[in-house]
Amino acid sequence: MMLQTTWVALVLGFWSSLYLIDAFLKSKKRIARRYLSFVDKTGLSVSICQLRWYTPLLNRFFLRLGQCRPRFLRTWFTLGVFFSLLAMLVSIFLLSLLVVNTFRQTPVEQQVLTPVMPGVNLPASQISYYMLTLLVCGILHEVGHAIAAVREQVRVNGFGLFLLLLYPGAFVDLSTEHLQAVSPMRQLRIYCAGVWHNLVMAVVAGLVLMALPGLLLPFYTLGGSVVVTEVVPNSAVSGPRGLKVGEAITRISDCHVKNIADWSACLAESMRDKWTGHCLPLDLIKEMDVSPANRIGARLRRHPRPWQIIDCCNATSSTHLCFMYHTKKSAETKYACLPARPATDRPVCRLQSDCYVPKVEAACVYPAVDNQTRLLRIFHGQRPPLLFLGHPLDLHYSVSLSNYVPKLSFIPVNLPFVIETFCKYIVSLSGALVILNVVPCYALDGQFICHALVELVLRSSVPDREIRSFIYGLIICLGTLLLLLNVGLAMWTLFL
Repeated sequence: MMLQTTWVALVLGFWSSLYLIDAFLKSKKRIARRYLSFVDKTGLSVSICQLRWYTPLLNRFFLRLGQCRPRFLRTWFTLGVFFSLLAMLVSIFLLSLLVVNTFRQTPVEQQVLTPVMPGVNLPASQISYYMLTLLVCGILHEVGHAIAAVREQVRVNGFGLFLLLLYPGAFVDLSTEHLQAVSPMRQLRIYCAGVWHNLVMAVVAGLVLMALPGLLLPFYTLGGSVVVTEVVPNSAVSGPRGLKVGEAITRISDCHVKNIADWSACLAESMRDKWTGHCLPLDLIKEMDVSPANRIGARLRRHPRPWQIIDCCNATSSTHLCFMYHTKKSAETKYACLPARPATDRPVCRLQSDCYVPKVEAACVYPAVDNQTRLLRIFHGQRPPLLFLGHPLDLHYSVSLSNYVPKLSFIPVNLPFVIETFCKYIVSLSGALVILNVVPCYALDGQFICHALVELVLRSSVPDREIRSFIYGLIICLGTLLLLLNVGLAMWTLFL
């Protein structure tokens, strides 16, 4: 709750300051003329919670694209019309089904529309991906409208970008007179072009996701290990002797790690398997044991207390750890303060029988820790294994990993994650824009698509324009109500 309040305060503070600065500069006579001239030249404008930029400089670019291969563009945008009409039916069906199931109190497994709120259901680390994806989707959406308009001989007046609160977007200014003069079918090609381009973006991003391992194969290796992409500061594995970004992890103790799934499986196995020790000859145990001779008396051996077992090394040590074991001659549990690294370098064992060595009496020594703590050896890079003492979940949350291990040191370790995350956002947001924009609702593309469709289908059978306008208005009202119901339900679910 505190994080949400902070976000709201920062956003409101930014927009309030920007609006007050704009009003102040416009009210001062000495600088108002220069400021207004600057705003007019740059195309910038400030309003309540909105910043806009508008320019006609891209009109020639749109003109060239719209006049290139006219037959292909005609077929391309005609396909967009058929897809958009089909998407409109599917979107209306899905949104209607969600409303009906909600009022019937039927469980809905997945929300069709989910509002994205920074600090609520959008992590702060993902805001840059979200805003960039929205901007790219909006730009390509409007570029589709512009190219289709040029193809249908409708003048493009200008192009612009805007920032509304935290949501960036784009818009294209088309000549209203030219739009009204062309046929309904040509209008549909223009109105459906944006949604069509959103679908193409989502499909392309999905294909890139599927082909990503092959595309990155010349620069990264897969299936041999995982690479560290981030280490949480002040965590159990940070610091000079901890894990480093770019290091490859191959094993956790005796469990091999070839991908992130193996990493999770190894950690889960370590939580299930408590008794994992190492084989040490008894003579070596006595030689390495640095615990005081009178530290654990006979009474403590019979009834050891947990904190006394863990602290058999007198105090917390960075090099030594308390181990427990028993011998063949005696079932009595014994404790020894041993250097952790030399002890864990010995062969792994789970039972005393695993430590059979001819003519040498050996014991399987186990870390004397509580039920939740594990001693794990993390094999990373070319350095000695990192010894981790703690709960395996702490290790899981302390590092971020990737399956893509760079072949050369200068290749960025985060590049595959950036590409993958960006593509996932494009698939999700671009697909959501398709579902949202085709709904016959006020101020959306669906409103104009619906108007052109009514004119195309009913002009011959319903010659009265007022009746056609009534049918169009009724559809738009119902579509707007349907969308508002879904948005309300989504907000209710989000903050419930």
